[in-house]
Order: sequence, then C-alpha cells, then structure tokens
Amino acid sequence: MRAVQILAGACLLTHAEFGLAHYQQDSFFPSPNATGSGDWKDAFIQAQSLTAKMTLEEKLFMVTGVEGPCVGNIPEIPRLGFKGLCLQDGPLAIKQVSYASTFPAGVSAAATWDKKLMHQRGVELGQEFFAKGAHIMLGPVAGPLGRSPFGGRNWESFGPDPYLAGVAMEETIRGVQSQGVQACPKHYIANEQETQRNPSSNEDGVTIEALSSNVDDRTMHEVYLWPFANAVRAGTSSIMCAYNRINQTYACENSKALNGLLKTELGFRGYVLSDWGGTHSGLNSILSGLDMDMPGPLAGSGASEDIESWFGRNITTMINNGSLEATRLDDMVHRVLTPYYFLRQDRESFPTIDRDTSQITAGVTGDVYPDFKDPFNLSPPDDMNRDVRADHAQLIREMGAASTVLLKNVAGTLPLHSPKRIGVFGNDAGAPSGGPFVVDAPIGVMATGSNGGGTGSGRIQDLVSPLEAIRDRSPHSYIQSVLDNDVLTSENLEGIYPAPDVCIVFLKQFATEGEDHSLELDYDATNVVETVTSSGSCPNTVVVMHNPGPVVLPWADNDNVTAILAAHYPGEQAGNSLADILFGDVSPSGKLPYTIAYSEKDYNTPIVNLTDVTDPNGWQLDFTEGLMIDYRHFDHAAVAPRYEFGFGLSYTTFTLSNLHIRRTSPTGKSQLQAYPPESGNPGIPQPGGHPSLWEVVASVSVAVHNTGETTGAAVPQLYLSFPTTSPAELTTANTPPKVLRGFEKIMLEPGQREVVTFNLTRRDVSFWDAVAQEWKIPRGDFGVWAGQSSRDEEFLTDVLRLREE
Repeated sequence: MRAVQILAGACLLTHAEFGLAHYQQDSFFPSPNATGSGDWKDAFIQAQSLTAKMTLEEKLFMVTGVEGPCVGNIPEIPRLGFKGLCLQDGPLAIKQVSYASTFPAGVSAAATWDKKLMHQRGVELGQEFFAKGAHIMLGPVAGPLGRSPFGGRNWESFGPDPYLAGVAMEETIRGVQSQGVQACPKHYIANEQETQRNPSSNEDGVTIEALSSNVDDRTMHEVYLWPFANAVRAGTSSIMCAYNRINQTYACENSKALNGLLKTELGFRGYVLSDWGGTHSGLNSILSGLDMDMPGPLAGSGASEDIESWFGRNITTMINNGSLEATRLDDMVHRVLTPYYFLRQDRESFPTIDRDTSQITAGVTGDVYPDFKDPFNLSPPDDMNRDVRADHAQLIREMGAASTVLLKNVAGTLPLHSPKRIGVFGNDAGAPSGGPFVVDAPIGVMATGSNGGGTGSGRIQDLVSPLEAIRDRSPHSYIQSVLDNDVLTSENLEGIYPAPDVCIVFLKQFATEGEDHSLELDYDATNVVETVTSSGSCPNTVVVMHNPGPVVLPWADNDNVTAILAAHYPGEQAGNSLADILFGDVSPSGKLPYTIAYSEKDYNTPIVNLTDVTDPNGWQLDFTEGLMIDYRHFDHAAVAPRYEFGFGLSYTTFTLSNLHIRRTSPTGKSQLQAYPPESGNPGIPQPGGHPSLWEVVASVSVAVHNTGETTGAAVPQLYLSFPTTSPAELTTANTPPKVLRGFEKIMLEPGQREVVTFNLTRRDVSFWDAVAQEWKIPRGDFGVWAGQSSRDEEFLTDVLRLREE
C-alpha cells in the first residue's frame, strides 16, 4: 500500500484564508534507489559494475558539471574507458554548432497534430545530435506547458493541453532516443512564467526568492505532471528540474516533486539534472532527489571569484561527516550511467565531440576545477565542422506547412491561382538584416520570425524567407514589396502601381527566454494591416503571422482581410513551407494547439509581476484556476473565443459520421474497479506510473469523409466530459466541461472515407483522488464528443459508462 504523501493538500488555500499563499506539501524521503527495471536491466548491471571501480573523486564528477566544449560537460575517466557526457541545447536544434538544421519549434510540432511528424522530428533531431557527438539533447519541453498565454517560452513546448503535450513528448523522446541520444525533457515542473523565475536582489541587497508556483494536488496530476508521465513511460533518460519554487520549495530541491512524484509514483529510472544555476543547496538537493548539478561552477555575477558547485568536492565533506550516505552517491552515478549504457553510448562508433561546439561557451569557467579542463573525447582538428544536416530540410519544410493554420478564407481567396500581380508587405517577409547567426535575440527587424530566442533557439544558417520563396514559386508574377513597417505606415503605399491582385502582409512576434510578453504582434502590426487594407490597392489582403502562440487580432474582421494564416515558428524553411500553402501545393491541415481570444482580458491566467515587493518570500503565484486553462477556461466560463482550440480550415471539407463506442475489460471483469488493481510488482515502480493506467478500457471509432474536391488531411478529435453528479469530488466548479482525449491525422483523397479509432486508457477516464492518492474512475455517464475542433458545431455525441456500482 503506497504511503500517503499529499502534494499541496486536497484544497486550495488563498491569501485571504492563510495570510500568505501557502500550499502545504509533505516532504518525501529518502530518495528511492534506481533498480534497472525492465529493458534497462542489463544496462543497470553495467552501471553498477563501473561505479564499483570508481574512486570517490571520479564519482563526484560523474554528477557535477565542469568546463568543456558543450553547454554541459561530464569529464572522461580514461582509465575506465568512460568517454564523458556532452549535453547540448536544445529542443529545436543542436544550437551550439555549425552545419546543423533548425527545426520547427514545439508549438509548430503541436500545431501539426500529426504523431508521425512529431516522431520523425525527434528522429532527425537525434541524428544531428548524435553526428555532432552530443550524448544528451536538452529537450523536449513541457514546462512551461502554457498556463498563461503571456509566457515567454511557451513556443518551446507543445501547447497548454496536457493530453496533446503528452503525446508530443512521448513521440519526440522515442524518436530522439531511437538514434542513441538521451532526451532530457524540461523544465520540471510548474515553470509557467519567466518573470522572477530566478532569485533577485532589491536595492538594499536583500535576496528576493524566485516565484513560487502554488499548485494543488489534483491540478498537479491532471495538468502539469501529465505530459511528464508520458515522458517517463517513453523511457526518457533524464529530466531537468526548473528554476521556480513549487509550493515554497525550489524545484531542484523539492523532495515531493522529485522523490515522491517523479521517482516513486512515476517510476522514473533515469537522473534529474538541474537547470543551469538552478541548484540552491548541496546536501538538501541531493537528499531531495537531484542527481546532477549543471553546469557545475558558475562565473560569479560581479564577483571577484568563481562560484564553486554545490556538488563537486563538497560531496566528500558530506560523506565524511556522515550527513550523506555513500549509497546515495552510488545511486546518483547508477542513474547517470544506466542510459549511457542502454543507448550504447560507450561503443567505439559513437562520434567524437565536434570541436566547433567549443566556439560558444555557457558561462562556466575552468578555474574552480582546473584538473578537468580538457578531458573530453574531441574530434581531431581535421574532422571539425561536420555537416549533419543530411536531407532534413525536407521534413522541416513539410512540418512548416503542416503546422500552418488557416484561420480565415473568404470566398476562396486561397489558394492563389497564378496571380499576375502580388504585393508583399511587412518586415516579416524578408531575409535577416542583422545576420542569421544570432541565437539569443531577434535576427533583425527585417527578418522572418522562424524561431524564438534563448537556449531553446537555434543558429539559423539557411533561412528561406517568404519573399524569396514567393518569387521562386511565381517567377512570372509582377511582385512589388515594401518591407519597412515604418515606411508602410507613413507613406500609405503611394508607390504601389499597378494595384496587386493579392496583397500579402507578413507580421510577427518575437518571444524569448527571460521575458514574458503581451499578445500584440510586434512592430506596429495593427497599423500595418490598416494601412495596407485602406490604401485602395489591396481589397484582397492575406495576413500571415509568425507567432509564438496566442495573439490578439483586432483586424480579423476587416472586410479587406480575406485570409489569415498562423504560421508559428516553422524553422529554416519558413518561406518554402508558406509558399506550399499559399499556392495550393499543400492543403492546410494545421490546427490551433491553443485558443485565440478576442481580447487579452478573456484569458484568466495573467503573469504575476510584483516588482515592488520587499518581502523576500513575496513572489507567490496561486494556480487558483485549477484545471481551467486555455479552452477549458473558455468553455467553463462560457467565453466565446475568436478561434477555438483545435480549429483550422482546409482547402477541402470533411464530415464525421458513425460514432461507435466499444468497452473493453483488461481485467476480464464486466465492471471496472474505481481504483487501479494491485500491481504484480508493488515494490518496483513501473515507468509512467501504475501499469494499468495505460491499459485500454474503451475505444471510440468515427468515420471521416473527404466531401470536397481536394486531397487533404483531416484531424478528427475526441473529447470527454466527466460525470459531475456523482461522486461528489467532481463538480461543474472544479471539472472542465470537456477535455481532449484523442486525435489522429488522416490524409484523404476527394470522396475517400476512412474509419479512425481512438483508444481510451484508464488514465484518460480517471481523475486524481487527492484523498486516496490514486487515479479513480468516477461513476456515471461520460459524454463522448467527436469533432474537428473543441467548439465544433457538428459534434457527434454519445455516452460511455464504465462503472455501474
């Protein structure tokens, strides 16, 4: 019987009720030892064998980063044949190198709603990391999930729905690790805004602690932990803990989150590493479940000396004074080495680290541990700058088109049919003006918004701009362009002659790590649209935006705006992907992985900004909305969205029919039990949680018919509404009207009809019972909704009952 460890209790406590936002959580000790269960068994034995041969010093630096050629570095142990570990950013590119691709961002992958493309993106990312000699890819991202649409890093992840994010996490990780590269999903957990993500100091030198994300137990399980459960089930090698605090305790020393939820409840077999500088203690972090400190020593900000790692040789002191058991250090090393052996990264054929990675440093120094400055398996000088891109531009182009969402298309404006005259406007249409190699800032005012900034970015080397692609795709058209937004808004297109048949306006918003943002597009975008559409030359205007997520569109109802495309952050083939859509080579099939509102005020989760706070513990973010984020909030509060979650038009039409539900019984009994049955191995956690949570308990099928005249891809979606009359734990106040529980992407020829089946697992039909500390199937009827968006007016509906008693 699992010991009851309650994260944040079962209820929400507000400032008014407790004085300070204080979500209670119990500690969870000790940190459970890895067991090498399942297919990791042989690798675990190898890890144990090597650990037994190590000196204490060698063990210390298996769990402590040092300076080296990569963003994170674990040094070699030449006498034992261990080649070290190279950790590299990031979720959309191997950022630190030359001759590598920049793939579509997480938000774009999610907007495809295509499991095969998500998986293949992971495969090809893994291939590039492998070929450059990187052992660990720092990604994918499910933290932030996207609780607030204003979050600066939402574009790195897969959108605010935990089910969609979970599928994308699992497909990406399986793809990456199939190539012999370790995945490291991040940032664990409830890391939902950039503002005050790290501690700061006020004018008096007082340390103001990082934001505390205060989350109740049910919300943690059903929303923020959900995609990480998929990651663990997929066999992820490592997980990165976040900067923020969780219920008053820093994420990298939160024993409940690491020991309790991750290593015990989810059965995580790998290692937890800190975000860079996210470690705030030594002994407490180790006892609480942190296995690796990254990047190790940090350059002191304004200090005369470098800051030594909390780990490193400090661990020797901990062991010698009896505060840390040597067995805990051994477990940390076992956890680090097991995926290294499981993915056969010890083999002779694993590539050396390409020396060009050393051209960009991560702010670490070699002054603290000078004896570990150069022990790395580097490529010889004549094998530097390896080109690892292969044919990956094809997938990038395909995904860029598949993730483009057609939001508006009046009277068949799109696709374009050989227009004689085209007007191209806006600073998002052109090639980079500030150089293509800047990775932590916008690549120029006059540049296509192909990706965001920060560690989740990439070094764009071969960016194809929309203007270039349009010229290539329509070489006989008379193309006029004005890319300077200041000129556009001041001169009113006076130089445009003759009038274009179609005007295409390109807008963008830049989002980056370290900053949250508004939902307005950049560079005076609204005035740009108004100027173009009111000029008299452009009664037929297509607006294209490269956006990181939700934005407000005050011009969407403009009669002269006849089509709108949300192109997201598509990577280096941005222009080609867009031209494929504009000219009809590809029918749009992208769907929104988030909700677009009429106004910023329609969202219920603003960024907390308490810049004048003097209380060191004053930065508190209570997740009082519970499960009601994004479309769940809009449904729950009866707020009309401008464009709903799951929405996206096509150049053809689809209908759904013949909804059919079939119950299955994995236990062989006619009725399902409320709680999962006793596991066959109750003392050995299974990756992803209790194994019965992943068993199929029902299936839903629906026929999809292409009723149009164009080949295209449909995305039928399955939603469930939970019974809220019984038991009392589920009410209309705390349970969303419906939640996503299935989707498939299917390509159909005109007139073609296919049947799609959605399998529902026990987890899909359960809620988290905070009192019993288990997933529970409620009594009563589930509403089953099959449609083409979360607000489909032609939903097919039925009911499903899984428990009668």
